[in-house]
Amino acid sequence: MRHRLLALALLAALSACQRSEAPPAGSTAPAPTEADAAVDAVADARFAQLSQRALDGWFAVSPVSATQIGDHRYDGELDDLSAEGRARALELARELLAELDAIDAARLSRENQVDAAILRNQLEGEIWTAETLQSWAWDPLLYNSLAGGAIYGLMAREFAPLPERLQSATARMEKLPALFAQARENLDPARVPKIHAETVAQQNRGILALVDEFITPNLDQLDGAQRERLDAAVAGLRAAVAEHQTWLEETLVPNAAGDFRIGAGLYDQKLRFALNSELTRQDIRQRAEADIARVRDEMYSIARTVLKDAPGAPALPERPDDDQRQAAIEAALELAYAEKPGREEVVDFARQTLEQATAFTREHDLVTVPDDPVQIILMPEFQRGVAVAYCDSPGPLDKGLDTYYAISPIPDDWSDEQTDSFLREYNDRMIHLLSIHEAMPGHYLEGAHSVKHPSTLRAVLRSGPFAEGWAVYTEDMMADAGYLGGDPLFRLVQLKFYLRAVANAILDQGVHVDGWDRERAMELMVRTTFQQEREAAGKWVRAQLTSAQLPTYFAGAQEHFDMRRAVEQARGEAFDLKAYHDEVLATGAPPVRFVRQLILDEPIR
Repeated sequence: MRHRLLALALLAALSACQRSEAPPAGSTAPAPTEADAAVDAVADARFAQLSQRALDGWFAVSPVSATQIGDHRYDGELDDLSAEGRARALELARELLAELDAIDAARLSRENQVDAAILRNQLEGEIWTAETLQSWAWDPLLYNSLAGGAIYGLMAREFAPLPERLQSATARMEKLPALFAQARENLDPARVPKIHAETVAQQNRGILALVDEFITPNLDQLDGAQRERLDAAVAGLRAAVAEHQTWLEETLVPNAAGDFRIGAGLYDQKLRFALNSELTRQDIRQRAEADIARVRDEMYSIARTVLKDAPGAPALPERPDDDQRQAAIEAALELAYAEKPGREEVVDFARQTLEQATAFTREHDLVTVPDDPVQIILMPEFQRGVAVAYCDSPGPLDKGLDTYYAISPIPDDWSDEQTDSFLREYNDRMIHLLSIHEAMPGHYLEGAHSVKHPSTLRAVLRSGPFAEGWAVYTEDMMADAGYLGGDPLFRLVQLKFYLRAVANAILDQGVHVDGWDRERAMELMVRTTFQQEREAAGKWVRAQLTSAQLPTYFAGAQEHFDMRRAVEQARGEAFDLKAYHDEVLATGAPPVRFVRQLILDEPIR
């Protein structure tokens, strides 16, 4: 999953942009009159100035985000989430929105019209989050992610010499006790959901794991007064983490009484900001339910093929009832589950599948493959417990650094039965799909292309539905291209993986709007969409911890599929798949509706 909680919570709330004033390549808009051209130039110049002010202002109030994005002016600073700090950030957002309101978007270039719409959605979403959702008062994950990211963002990549980064880490570690104190001051246990409190209590010590991995092995890089200051900062952080752990376990967890369900009103508003799409909650539900029926029928057709003449195969009638369809698909999936890695082999096998997916993408000339480096790593401890994997691209202002394809290890305390459940879900073919989704030609490739767009706004506020939708789209595209020799079991597992995206969209609103309990959620995931118990159990936790993120996979994929059909229809025999993919990725990952409008020369709405 490309977007870690930290990236979502902080980049979406406190990020900035620079402008590109150039019109889009290939634009066929009518040439403006001389008067209009003068007005357009003035409007674009005002927008560029506004963007620069946003860049400078937001990076100053969100140093951790600035580091992740690649602006290293504030590497020794830490976000201030006190009441005063939040008020400053909110005031900045209001000022920027007022300046944006004063600009006539219709007078902007088409590219800047897109960016103005993205910026407006960003600012309005930030204000709504601060004033209405108020996650700072009930979501302890925000503080934990910020604390871990403060160190991880400095130490995980070599954007500067190690001694320089260690000095910045020293300064931040000195400030982290104040962040923990702000968390204890801001969080109201009566509003904190129990699942959030328990999850953070499990993650909190992972901050020290970052210190043990990145800081203590390199203490000898500093000497004299700098070394003494670093040692003191580490000791102070260890004490602060222990103090915070005691508060989490003895105060927050026992008294956490909030409802993890945010309700229809908040959900619909949050979904609107998260998707920036023309698809509503009702549209998503209708499309998702229709897709479940369609995909299950296609899976049954494959099952009839792979189970034909197999000993002990279930009944395979041409027109099955629901139970017959269920039994046949489950029996066919068992053939795929039989081929799975060992408990300690998942990461090594993922490396192998990444090599295969990369070679296949190049050989079949599906899209331009970048040369940017990518590494498969174990997911840092402070980020575990929400997703199995994610793609962590370098900040858009940091050039030439590695992308990380992170995989969460199987927990040491899992039983053999739980481990087997996990490995059945993440069988050989599923890990191929995971590498397609997270890396090639999914998130890694998309990120490497998107960052080349001249608008830093689009890189910093990279659309989640665009990124997740692209990754889901590429799973289907690779299967269509004959990946793994057109293996029908690969197509079967790919359809199952797609059903997870479909189920995500239904599950999210089922939990937060319709009040689903665990039993209802597990029925959707385990029976209807064929997920193994460990996968479904983890997704049930994730649905409680997050809202309006799980639908990004399905909603984004639907928009990508719709857009490709529209462009194919418009271009007819002139349609070229690789050229189309490169063109889509060259837009810099704005919401998909804007990509479609740019490519098809439609009005920017």
